[in-house]
Amino acid sequence: MTRLTSISLIYLFSSAFMFSQSIGKIDVEGNRIFSKDNYLNWSGISAGTKLFPGIIDSIKTKLAASLSEQGYFHSDFSKTRFEESSDSGQVNLIIAVNEGNPTYVKKIYFAGLDSAKDKNIISDFSFLENHIYNKSDLEENISSALDFFQDHGYPFAKIKVASVYFTTDSAKDDYFADVHIGFKKERYCRIDRIEIVGNTKTKPNVIQRELHINPGEEYSQKLIDDLPNRLNRLAFFEPVSAPDYYVDSKNTGILRISVKEKQTNNFDGIIGYIPAAAQNATGYFTGLVDVSLRNLFGTGRAAAIHWQQYDRNSQDLELKYLEPWLFGYPFNLNLSFQQRSQDSTYVQRDVEASLEYLATDAISASVFISTDAVIPTDNGSQTFTVYNSSSVTTGINLKIDTRDDPYSPTQGILFLNTYSFSRKKISGPVQFFTPDLATNINLQRLELDLEGFYEIFTRQVIALGLHGRELRGPFFENSDLYRLGGTNSLRGYSESQFLGNRVTWTNLEFRSLLTKRSFVFLFLDTGYYLRNAYPAKNILKTQGFNIGYGVGMNVETSLGVLSVSFALAKGDSFSNGKIHFGIVNQF
Repeated sequence: MTRLTSISLIYLFSSAFMFSQSIGKIDVEGNRIFSKDNYLNWSGISAGTKLFPGIIDSIKTKLAASLSEQGYFHSDFSKTRFEESSDSGQVNLIIAVNEGNPTYVKKIYFAGLDSAKDKNIISDFSFLENHIYNKSDLEENISSALDFFQDHGYPFAKIKVASVYFTTDSAKDDYFADVHIGFKKERYCRIDRIEIVGNTKTKPNVIQRELHINPGEEYSQKLIDDLPNRLNRLAFFEPVSAPDYYVDSKNTGILRISVKEKQTNNFDGIIGYIPAAAQNATGYFTGLVDVSLRNLFGTGRAAAIHWQQYDRNSQDLELKYLEPWLFGYPFNLNLSFQQRSQDSTYVQRDVEASLEYLATDAISASVFISTDAVIPTDNGSQTFTVYNSSSVTTGINLKIDTRDDPYSPTQGILFLNTYSFSRKKISGPVQFFTPDLATNINLQRLELDLEGFYEIFTRQVIALGLHGRELRGPFFENSDLYRLGGTNSLRGYSESQFLGNRVTWTNLEFRSLLTKRSFVFLFLDTGYYLRNAYPAKNILKTQGFNIGYGVGMNVETSLGVLSVSFALAKGDSFSNGKIHFGIVNQF
């Protein structure tokens, strides 16, 4: 065997042995500005990485590129090396760093800008001068400048770093860079015409008033990007995509918005029969009817009817009407009527009117007034139920809604805060009057709702709701109290199962989106209620904390978004679970 052949075999075997090893410990030496973690992240190497040909050169290249982005163009890693490890299957990596001196931005030169009109842009870039040349800072400024131009009539603006000239002060070993940036604003654009396609029912003016754009207005990318959210909040359409903008042959700027209308008239109904419990008794029907008519005649008006028969003697009836943009101004008029028959003991009727001011896309405030009457069913009874009373209530409400979609939000919040004051007058039954009974009383209510939505991963959303109700006054009747339990508050319990002058509940859901408006979810609900004692009527203090949990699904159908959930109360067996379902109403 020749000497050359022996050397080749030795090299071959040693290389094969080396590349069967992996990296054990990694050390960084010589670093002054950046941490060891920075270098480990930049290198792309970690303990346990298998060795491969050229691994040292690969590490050097990645580190040099990362330091260059931070303005350190004169770094050196020539002393980076492997050292033996106590484990024969591993080697230790020593990253030897000489960061060198950074390069500073000496001067930024602009081409294509007007020093008078664009002084804000020039000023923002000038802040980079005399600072270390940092690629990400420069790109951030360029991005901000593009956003500014696009929001001020220049959607086709372009910005390019034309050149960077590097210089050196050899006496001080200092490095400098002159940056030349070219700006092309292209044409100035306005939104001269708005084209809406796909609306077969909704009138164009209903859509246009939600856009907050007047023909001839300066082009603004920020405004246009927000248009889908504005239209989605109407809940008249399938999720709206970003509009198109183009300039025709006559230099007319056209904003084209495409929509696809969805079913806005929903009907949800169910009927059940409860057979007689005794031989001489009769059965009775229970049922639920929800009719929601949104976007009546394509005008954005809405009406709703809700009827529910809970049992033989308890029933709810509710009517609502919405008149949007009253007389063409940003005010919504809401009217409602509600009647509740409770256990053949009393009937409660409420009529309310509210005027809502649409301050911004997301913020509105309203004032309202309502009248309420409670009528005992049998005034001749010797058992007290409720007083015959009437009341007038006034109040204010603040609403903040930044959700990106009302049916299946992936981000944003919904905040509602209401304060109301009621003047209540008791007129009978006189046989239950006591000397210390106040027949004219004041009641105050404070109501708070906060819902937040956050997409933690793609199509995986966390939804959290916090709700509270507080009623204050000298004493309360059943007709005054808040009700807790059921589909819209504490799932796993019967509708309106608990009464209290103070109630709070939380709803936590983990949602997995199947489509934009259909999802499955796991949920955990908690609820607390408190009813203060009223010794004069032998009413004891009651309070409780309850938990409900389960699974559910929201499915978008031709009739609307159908919500179905299976819920268990704390301590329930599977056979005792409750099914809650209904059409999601966005009236």
